[in-house]
Amino acid sequence: MKEECLICKAPLEYLETEELMECAVCHKMIMSKTRCIKGHFVCDSCHTAGMDAIVGICLRETSKDPVEIIEKMMAMPFCHMHGPEHHVMVGAALLTAYKNAGGELKLETALQEILNRGRKVPGGSCGFWGACGAGISSGMFVSIISGSTPLKGKPFSLSNKMTAKSLEAIGENGGPRCCKRDSYLSIAAAIDFVKEHFGIEMKKTRIICRHSAENNQCIGSRCPFHY
Repeated sequence: MKEECLICKAPLEYLETEELMECAVCHKMIMSKTRCIKGHFVCDSCHTAGMDAIVGICLRETSKDPVEIIEKMMAMPFCHMHGPEHHVMVGAALLTAYKNAGGELKLETALQEILNRGRKVPGGSCGFWGACGAGISSGMFVSIISGSTPLKGKPFSLSNKMTAKSLEAIGENGGPRCCKRDSYLSIAAAIDFVKEHFGIEMKKTRIICRHSAENNQCIGSRCPFHY
């Protein structure tokens, strides 16, 4: 069995209603719908332990290619095949590539902001909320570079349009979940969107997924990044 439960590798199951569960790592009691078939539950905080390393990775990066940047994060121990870490990594990779491509940005401040925001989007939002966290992360990215708030005009519009474009691409490709596929789709949508609306051209290369062997739910040839 490929990676599923971080404790025993058993498949995950999704419940109809939330239950109070004890995290097998930190032992906090948290309401959740997700556990493995053997009863193990790992909270989002423990699942993403070590994710703060994203800031250092991005500050050292010189690439204008957000896919190249996110692949380096995906190779780190804090990143699993699936998980809420992708809700931060998409935005972080885009912020970094945007800065390196000539965008005006205080990168370290922006990275801390994407960490703070992305952490609040729970695992499973793709299925339970109807809004994948990777897609939401691309909207957070545009919100940060445009200075959007709930009271702004054009920045408010642009950040919501960005999320919509990413979610449309994710929805068109369908399920079941794949955090890698949804991250790539969101980044590809953001590269085009930023070029059109901000005049900043990040590097866009052909995306080929090298992670399918880790994914029990891989959709194979239906995936636009299938190798």
